[in-house]
Amino acid sequence: MADTQAPDKFEVEMETTKGTVKLEAHRDWAPRGVDRFYNLVTEGFFTDIAFFRVLEGFVAQFGIHGDPDVSSSWRSRSIEDDPVTQSNKRGSLTFAMAGPNTRTTQFFINLVDNDRLDSMGFSPVARVTDGMKVVDELYSGYGEGAPRGNGPDQGRMQKEGNAYLKKDFPELDYVKSARVV
Repeated sequence: MADTQAPDKFEVEMETTKGTVKLEAHRDWAPRGVDRFYNLVTEGFFTDIAFFRVLEGFVAQFGIHGDPDVSSSWRSRSIEDDPVTQSNKRGSLTFAMAGPNTRTTQFFINLVDNDRLDSMGFSPVARVTDGMKVVDELYSGYGEGAPRGNGPDQGRMQKEGNAYLKKDFPELDYVKSARVV
């Protein structure tokens, strides 16, 4: 698990089960977050990763590894927050978090303009430059995660990985791979 500084700007090509999504990251938007995203991509973290929380009119969330051992190794590696310098507009890629300084490996792509997230500390790290139609087609039928909804339980995802998801949530879409281009 490297902690390499990311280039000032770089592109990522994400292959999903629905098609290709291209992202452009800008280090000056959120240096700590962009560095983490860059390291996750270059280390191959985003392989067979579920879009486990796709909420129409809100976000498409991913970033819990399908191998429980890999998830476990990242769980305590949170990074400090970055100031919000960009707005959570449609197509922006932003870290999911559970409160201040809790960012690890989970991200979401904003499906609509979610400006209200700006004041809550959600700092975008990249934006979709091509493939937003692919993101819009991600399976959203499960809704919010358990216990508030019928979607996957993140605790079980951490413990059981993709075995749980593929058995109980077979319609989910996945990031098959991601690479810096």
